[in-house]
Amino acid sequence: MTRRLRALCAPLLAAALLLVAGAGQAQATGYRYWSFWDRDGGKWTYATEGPSTARPSDGDVQGLRFAVSEDSQDASKPRGTADFEAICAKTPAEKGSKRVALVLDFGVQADAPAGETPPAPRTACARVPSDATTAEALAAVAKPLRYDANALLCAISGYPRKGCGEQVTAGGSEQPAADEPREEGPSVGLLAGGAAVVVLGAAAVWQARRRRDA
Repeated sequence: MTRRLRALCAPLLAAALLLVAGAGQAQATGYRYWSFWDRDGGKWTYATEGPSTARPSDGDVQGLRFAVSEDSQDASKPRGTADFEAICAKTPAEKGSKRVALVLDFGVQADAPAGETPPAPRTACARVPSDATTAEALAAVAKPLRYDANALLCAISGYPRKGCGEQVTAGGSEQPAADEPREEGPSVGLLAGGAAVVVLGAAAVWQARRRRDA
Protein backbone atom coordinates (compact mmCIF):
# COMPACT_ATOMS: atom_id res chain seq x y z
CA MET A 1 0.00 0.00 0.00
CA THR A 2 1.45 3.38 -1.00
CA ARG A 3 2.05 6.22 1.42
CA ARG A 4 -0.85 8.24 -0.05
CA LEU A 5 -3.18 5.24 0.18
CA ARG A 6 -2.22 4.66 3.80
CA ALA A 7 -2.92 8.31 4.54
CA LEU A 8 -6.36 7.95 2.96
CA CYS A 9 -7.26 4.78 4.87
CA ALA A 10 -5.95 5.81 8.31
CA PRO A 11 -8.86 8.09 9.30
CA LEU A 12 -11.40 5.58 8.00
CA LEU A 13 -9.80 2.80 10.04
CA ALA A 14 -9.87 5.03 13.11
CA ALA A 15 -13.56 5.66 12.56
CA ALA A 16 -14.13 1.92 12.25
CA LEU A 17 -12.42 1.29 15.58
CA LEU A 18 -14.56 3.95 17.26
CA LEU A 19 -17.67 2.35 15.80
CA VAL A 20 -16.68 -1.06 17.14
CA ALA A 21 -15.86 0.39 20.56
CA GLY A 22 -19.22 2.13 20.68
CA ALA A 23 -21.00 -1.10 19.82
CA GLY A 24 -19.21 -2.88 22.66
CA GLN A 25 -20.26 -0.20 25.13
CA ALA A 26 -23.87 -0.46 23.97
CA GLN A 27 -23.87 -4.09 25.10
CA ALA A 28 -22.66 -3.25 28.63
CA THR A 29 -24.78 -4.89 31.33
CA GLY A 30 -25.64 -4.35 34.96
CA TYR A 31 -27.85 -5.89 37.64
CA ARG A 32 -31.13 -4.65 39.09
CA TYR A 33 -31.06 -5.06 42.87
CA TRP A 34 -31.30 -3.50 46.33
CA SER A 35 -27.88 -2.27 47.43
CA PHE A 36 -27.17 -1.97 51.15
CA TRP A 37 -25.34 0.99 52.75
CA ASP A 38 -23.99 2.16 56.12
CA ARG A 39 -23.91 5.81 57.10
CA ASP A 40 -20.37 6.65 58.16
CA GLY A 41 -20.25 10.20 59.47
CA GLY A 42 -21.59 12.36 56.67
CA LYS A 43 -21.30 9.85 53.83
CA TRP A 44 -22.63 6.50 52.63
CA THR A 45 -20.34 3.48 52.43
CA TYR A 46 -21.26 0.22 50.71
CA ALA A 47 -22.02 -2.39 53.39
CA THR A 48 -19.57 -5.26 53.77
CA GLU A 49 -22.29 -7.77 54.69
CA GLY A 50 -25.95 -8.32 53.92
CA PRO A 51 -29.01 -7.23 55.93
CA SER A 52 -29.58 -10.78 57.21
CA THR A 53 -26.24 -10.84 59.06
CA ALA A 54 -25.54 -7.15 59.82
CA ARG A 55 -26.31 -6.16 63.42
CA PRO A 56 -26.48 -2.38 63.70
CA SER A 57 -26.10 -0.54 66.99
CA ASP A 58 -28.51 1.88 68.60
CA GLY A 59 -28.26 5.19 66.76
CA ASP A 60 -27.01 3.73 63.45
CA VAL A 61 -28.30 4.88 60.07
CA GLN A 62 -28.53 2.36 57.24
CA GLY A 63 -29.79 2.80 53.71
CA LEU A 64 -31.06 0.66 50.87
CA ARG A 65 -31.31 1.76 47.24
CA PHE A 66 -32.98 -0.04 44.33
CA ALA A 67 -31.15 0.58 41.05
CA VAL A 68 -29.34 -0.93 38.10
CA SER A 69 -25.57 -1.00 38.56
CA GLU A 70 -22.58 -3.02 37.41
CA ASP A 71 -20.95 -3.46 40.84
CA SER A 72 -20.41 -1.82 44.22
CA GLN A 73 -18.22 0.89 42.67
CA ASP A 74 -21.02 1.83 40.29
CA ALA A 75 -23.94 1.49 42.74
CA SER A 76 -26.32 4.42 43.32
CA LYS A 77 -26.43 5.75 46.89
CA PRO A 78 -29.66 6.30 48.86
CA ARG A 79 -31.14 9.78 48.52
CA GLY A 80 -32.84 12.01 51.08
CA THR A 81 -32.53 12.63 54.80
CA ALA A 82 -29.90 10.49 56.50
CA ASP A 83 -29.84 11.99 60.01
CA PHE A 84 -30.64 9.71 62.95
CA GLU A 85 -32.03 12.48 65.15
CA ALA A 86 -34.41 13.61 62.42
CA ILE A 87 -35.58 10.11 61.47
CA CYS A 88 -36.01 8.77 65.02
CA ALA A 89 -37.16 11.99 66.69
CA LYS A 90 -40.58 10.50 67.54
CA THR A 91 -39.27 7.10 68.64
CA PRO A 92 -38.01 7.26 72.23
CA ALA A 93 -35.32 4.88 73.46
CA GLU A 94 -36.42 1.90 75.54
CA LYS A 95 -34.42 -0.42 77.77
CA GLY A 96 -33.53 -3.71 76.11
CA SER A 97 -34.05 -2.39 72.59
CA LYS A 98 -32.27 -0.27 70.00
CA ARG A 99 -33.35 2.22 67.35
CA VAL A 100 -32.11 1.96 63.77
CA ALA A 101 -32.79 4.71 61.25
CA LEU A 102 -33.51 3.33 57.79
CA VAL A 103 -33.40 5.25 54.51
CA LEU A 104 -35.42 3.40 51.86
CA ASP A 105 -34.88 4.64 48.32
CA PHE A 106 -36.99 2.76 45.76
CA GLY A 107 -35.05 4.27 42.86
CA VAL A 108 -36.12 5.96 39.64
CA GLN A 109 -38.47 4.92 36.86
CA ALA A 110 -35.59 4.22 34.47
CA ASP A 111 -34.40 1.41 36.77
CA ALA A 112 -37.83 -0.04 37.50
CA PRO A 113 -38.86 -3.44 36.11
CA ALA A 114 -41.27 -3.31 33.17
CA GLY A 115 -44.80 -2.39 34.25
CA GLU A 116 -43.81 -1.17 37.73
CA THR A 117 -43.53 2.28 39.27
CA PRO A 118 -41.17 2.86 42.22
CA PRO A 119 -42.75 4.18 45.41
CA ALA A 120 -41.48 7.51 46.76
CA PRO A 121 -38.33 7.32 48.92
CA ARG A 122 -39.01 7.30 52.64
CA THR A 123 -37.37 6.91 56.02
CA ALA A 124 -38.35 4.81 59.02
CA CYS A 125 -37.17 4.35 62.57
CA ALA A 126 -37.17 0.71 63.64
CA ARG A 127 -37.17 -0.12 67.33
CA VAL A 128 -36.04 -3.71 67.68
CA PRO A 129 -34.34 -6.00 70.25
CA SER A 130 -30.72 -5.15 70.99
CA ASP A 131 -29.37 -8.17 69.08
CA ALA A 132 -31.61 -7.72 66.00
CA THR A 133 -30.25 -7.76 62.46
CA THR A 134 -30.94 -5.16 59.80
CA ALA A 135 -33.31 -7.66 58.17
CA GLU A 136 -35.31 -7.77 61.39
CA ALA A 137 -35.34 -3.98 61.55
CA LEU A 138 -36.64 -3.89 57.97
CA ALA A 139 -39.31 -6.45 58.79
CA ALA A 140 -40.50 -4.20 61.62
CA VAL A 141 -41.17 -1.18 59.38
CA ALA A 142 -41.14 -2.21 55.69
CA LYS A 143 -43.08 -5.44 55.16
CA PRO A 144 -43.55 -7.40 53.01
CA LEU A 145 -39.95 -8.36 52.34
CA ARG A 146 -38.93 -10.93 49.75
CA TYR A 147 -35.70 -12.97 49.63
CA ASP A 148 -34.35 -15.56 47.21
CA ALA A 149 -32.96 -18.98 48.09
CA ASN A 150 -29.52 -17.45 48.76
CA ALA A 151 -30.89 -14.88 51.23
CA LEU A 152 -30.51 -12.04 48.70
CA LEU A 153 -32.98 -9.25 49.50
CA CYS A 154 -35.30 -9.02 46.48
CA ALA A 155 -38.12 -6.70 47.57
CA ILE A 156 -38.89 -4.14 50.28
CA SER A 157 -42.52 -3.20 50.98
CA GLY A 158 -43.43 -5.49 48.11
CA TYR A 159 -41.30 -3.64 45.55
CA PRO A 160 -40.52 -4.92 43.03
CA ARG A 161 -43.27 -7.51 42.66
CA LYS A 162 -40.97 -9.98 40.91
CA GLY A 163 -37.38 -10.46 39.88
CA CYS A 164 -34.24 -10.56 41.96
CA GLY A 165 -30.81 -9.33 40.90
CA GLU A 166 -31.56 -9.97 37.23
CA GLN A 167 -29.09 -8.93 34.57
CA VAL A 168 -30.19 -6.04 32.36
CA THR A 169 -28.72 -4.06 29.50
CA ALA A 170 -27.31 -0.58 30.07
CA GLY A 171 -30.64 0.82 28.86
CA GLY A 172 -32.57 -1.00 31.57
CA SER A 173 -34.14 -3.86 29.57
CA GLU A 174 -33.87 -7.39 30.93
CA GLN A 175 -31.54 -9.86 29.24
CA PRO A 176 -33.50 -12.78 27.70
CA ALA A 177 -32.84 -16.25 28.99
CA ALA A 178 -30.42 -18.47 27.09
CA ASP A 179 -33.24 -20.34 25.30
CA GLU A 180 -35.19 -17.20 24.33
CA PRO A 181 -34.80 -15.52 20.92
CA ARG A 182 -32.73 -12.35 20.97
CA GLU A 183 -33.67 -9.25 19.04
CA GLU A 184 -30.46 -7.31 18.78
CA GLY A 185 -28.88 -4.80 16.46
CA PRO A 186 -25.85 -5.55 14.27
CA SER A 187 -23.10 -7.48 15.99
CA VAL A 188 -19.67 -5.98 16.59
CA GLY A 189 -18.26 -8.32 13.93
CA LEU A 190 -20.80 -7.13 11.38
CA LEU A 191 -20.07 -3.49 12.16
CA ALA A 192 -16.34 -4.08 11.88
CA GLY A 193 -16.83 -5.92 8.60
CA GLY A 194 -18.93 -3.07 7.24
CA ALA A 195 -16.29 -0.55 8.23
CA ALA A 196 -13.61 -2.63 6.51
CA VAL A 197 -15.69 -2.65 3.31
CA VAL A 198 -15.87 1.14 3.48
CA VAL A 199 -12.09 1.37 3.85
CA LEU A 200 -11.41 -1.04 0.98
CA GLY A 201 -13.96 0.69 -1.19
CA ALA A 202 -12.32 4.05 -0.64
CA ALA A 203 -8.94 2.54 -1.50
CA ALA A 204 -10.31 1.05 -4.72
CA VAL A 205 -11.80 4.39 -5.79
CA TRP A 206 -8.50 6.15 -5.12
CA GLN A 207 -6.55 3.57 -7.14
CA ALA A 208 -9.01 3.80 -10.05
CA ARG A 209 -8.69 7.57 -10.17
CA ARG A 210 -4.90 7.29 -9.98
CA ARG A 211 -4.82 4.95 -13.02
CA ARG A 212 -7.22 7.16 -15.00
CA ASP A 213 -5.15 10.27 -14.36
CA ALA A 214 -1.86 8.54 -15.19
